[in-house]
Amino acid sequence: MIYAYARVSSKDQNLERQFDAFKNCGLEFKKIFWDKESGVDFDRKNYKKLIKKMRPDDLLVIKSIDRLGRNYDRILQEWKRITKDIGADIYVLDTPLLDTRSQGKNLIGKLIADLVLQLLSFVAENERANIKARQAEGIKAAKERGVKFGRPRIACPDNFSEIAEDYMQHKIGLEEALALSGMKISSFYRYVKSQSYAG
Repeated sequence: MIYAYARVSSKDQNLERQFDAFKNCGLEFKKIFWDKESGVDFDRKNYKKLIKKMRPDDLLVIKSIDRLGRNYDRILQEWKRITKDIGADIYVLDTPLLDTRSQGKNLIGKLIADLVLQLLSFVAENERANIKARQAEGIKAAKERGVKFGRPRIACPDNFSEIAEDYMQHKIGLEEALALSGMKISSFYRYVKSQSYAG
């Protein structure tokens, strides 16, 4: 049986390029498993379903090694799990040297495939580390420019101190306090608790 696996890191990323590559290889869409999750580990819903289905002599096709994962040690472990423990083959479309159907049959081919796998796995993890570093640098630079992150802080209405005082003294109930202040319960409690409103 021939299966394919596609992955992107976030919900808003597109899988079409990987799907097109599989289609060009003649793969059936129903044999394609995909996840929209991080490549840091292999605790992914559809990847785990795929592994349960795979049997000896099956073939797993992936577009590139970083679609399998982005953690050097874990990629090597999964590769061994699929090729040795399960006894299936793997073919990486972007790297024809990583085709265990042919490269794993002789010693030289196996050596080349192992070296290429280790190199590409390292590159995948290194790229992930670089992306995180660039993100951190970008966030730091943005904060230095005064850019605010997260939800904007909800401003207190001008009469918040009176509303809060009436609420604290049980003159009005919570529902009335929320209606008068126009705030959500979490924001209202936060301001009351922190005493951050102007009294």
